[in-house]
Amino acid sequence: MTETLDHMIGCNGAGSPLRPASDLTLDLVNRLLAVALQGRSVVAFELLSGGLINTNFKIHVEAMNDPFVLRFYARDPDACQKEIDLYQLIQRTVPAPEVVYGDPGGHEGAGPFVLLRYVEGIPFRQLRQTRDADAIAQAACEIGKTLAAIGKYQFSESGWFGPGLAIGGEFIEGPDSIARFCDTCLASPNFLRRVERGLARRVHEFAWKWSPRLSWLDDERSLVHSDFGSRNVLVRQVSEKWRVAAVIDWEFAFSGSPLFDVGNFLRYERKQRPLVEPHFSRGFVAGGGTLREDWRALARVIDLTALCEHFTRDQLPPDVKSELLELVRATIEDRDPS
Repeated sequence: MTETLDHMIGCNGAGSPLRPASDLTLDLVNRLLAVALQGRSVVAFELLSGGLINTNFKIHVEAMNDPFVLRFYARDPDACQKEIDLYQLIQRTVPAPEVVYGDPGGHEGAGPFVLLRYVEGIPFRQLRQTRDADAIAQAACEIGKTLAAIGKYQFSESGWFGPGLAIGGEFIEGPDSIARFCDTCLASPNFLRRVERGLARRVHEFAWKWSPRLSWLDDERSLVHSDFGSRNVLVRQVSEKWRVAAVIDWEFAFSGSPLFDVGNFLRYERKQRPLVEPHFSRGFVAGGGTLREDWRALARVIDLTALCEHFTRDQLPPDVKSELLELVRATIEDRDPS
């Protein structure tokens, strides 16, 4: 499996920036950042790869050696303030970009944007592709510790974040949230035209079979990144040891169980050919995280919600659909994906 899905954003929705990336000029960038840069000028910028919904540019400023990232928000204007609030919340204990300036209202037709300090590093996905076992083990352990640090942030209840990180609504109302969320996806017209009925029925039966063992989820209220895949975790080598440089792209974060992030991170891990385990889970526990006896199976069931949600989207490339189908089948059949 080629992990095509790892390139896709973690939540539904798509859109285009209010001003297309091709329309961005040096003059416009300088007007947008005039207040933030206090008289300094942007001398160059370049589009960064990896942004599927939001658009990121690497910004070079005169008389400054370190670059910045200029990030525009296309799908959800409120995501700009949400990410600013989250970065400010976690900055002391979780490696993440520093917010230099933010404009949640946007101007000059550019929409909401934030200026972040650029973080040197590579996506963990890139390190995984090297198949360097020692490097991957080091990084996976540190990623586990970082996820434990994220989970230490607690909220009054579980649910989606509203303004000021107040909880604005539950993941899904009522009990049996995982099974009922899967059923909501199964009823989507997009899901129905992409997944044959027999498999949909198996997903329904599987989710409800596990539901009694997931009742404790309703009481979980930790910070969840919700797109904690290897694309959004940057790593770098420091003193010959691999460390987490930053966790990026927080716009889909919510309050819930850390197992949502555990399941996402281990989505492509194979028991027969382990790569990040047991290093990731050991790091998570060493960092203060808690894992139930059957945590691996529980995390995989919980991650089924994300897999099902992908089928509800308006746009789904054929190769991603095939990958999703195999991941869903492997989950309900309790086997490694092929």
